[in-house]
Amino acid sequence: MEAAEGAGTRPLRLPFHLRDSLAAGLELRRHGYRTRFAPSPTGPLHRGNLRTALLGWLEARLRGGFWLLRIDDLDGPRNRPGAEASILDDLRWLGLHWDGPVARQSDHRGVYATVLSALRQAGHLYPCRCSRRLLADVSAPHGALAVYPGYCRNGPPLWGPQAGRLPSWRLRLEPGGLRWQERCGPAGCQDGPADVGDVVLRRADGVVAYHLATAVDELLMGISEVVRGEDLWPSTGAQVAVMAALGADPPSYAHVPLWRDGQGERLSKREGAEGLAGLRHRGLDAPGVIGALAASLELVPPGSRLSARELADGLNLERLEGCLRRSQGINP
Repeated sequence: MEAAEGAGTRPLRLPFHLRDSLAAGLELRRHGYRTRFAPSPTGPLHRGNLRTALLGWLEARLRGGFWLLRIDDLDGPRNRPGAEASILDDLRWLGLHWDGPVARQSDHRGVYATVLSALRQAGHLYPCRCSRRLLADVSAPHGALAVYPGYCRNGPPLWGPQAGRLPSWRLRLEPGGLRWQERCGPAGCQDGPADVGDVVLRRADGVVAYHLATAVDELLMGISEVVRGEDLWPSTGAQVAVMAALGADPPSYAHVPLWRDGQGERLSKREGAEGLAGLRHRGLDAPGVIGALAASLELVPPGSRLSARELADGLNLERLEGCLRRSQGINP
């Protein structure tokens, strides 16, 4: 597997074993539907997480495919003891059983390091020594994603420490659009330089960045469609760019609606949004929770009680897709 050459780059040379693993993942993608749920072990799942998990599980079951579980646990300081076990217990309690073993990003650090080394040797990366303070000064207002202005793009390729600090590693994006097949969210297209910019793939502290790990794992796991919350749509272009640098086409994406509170604000772990513990405290059992999650998308009437399996048996793809499109404000 080799990436197309651009200005200033050389052919990408991956070790045979990694090249074979990526090729095997792409072959899995071609032979059936495969999606994944990839929570971070930073706390209990809230209702929005659970609904996204249910939607991915339903897609896989209705398509006769695979629903895989990956724990995105690279950001060690944010991980909480017992969070992974809690996530697994919640999914089992709801009857959302995953296919195959649980994958953990922390087990793939060697793979990410190999990919980073190959990208660096091929000229796709450059060192960046911009401080957080400097980048904060140029960040977009109102919470919008900031696009890196390229201060270090044409600097000398000095990868070693300076003043006791190593650089972060950025992916050099060439002009042009980044495109993917989008089934639920906005159109799958972002302009590389204008909308995405040269994203960090390895932080200055040596931690592999989210975009690199996610892109590599989607390929290795043979994911044919990523089902995730619409808040992650802006991250897609960066991950598509990593896959393109590796010479691979992206999977398709379905960025599903978030569950919002009465003020229209999204639920989040940080704000302590209610998870299964709170729902159980209110007297709901697993059929009651599945019914509430499904009713929030108008898949069943309010107050319904049914198992995840019963919900899947009573649905078809056309009805599920129609509910998702209506929730996005799109006419079926």
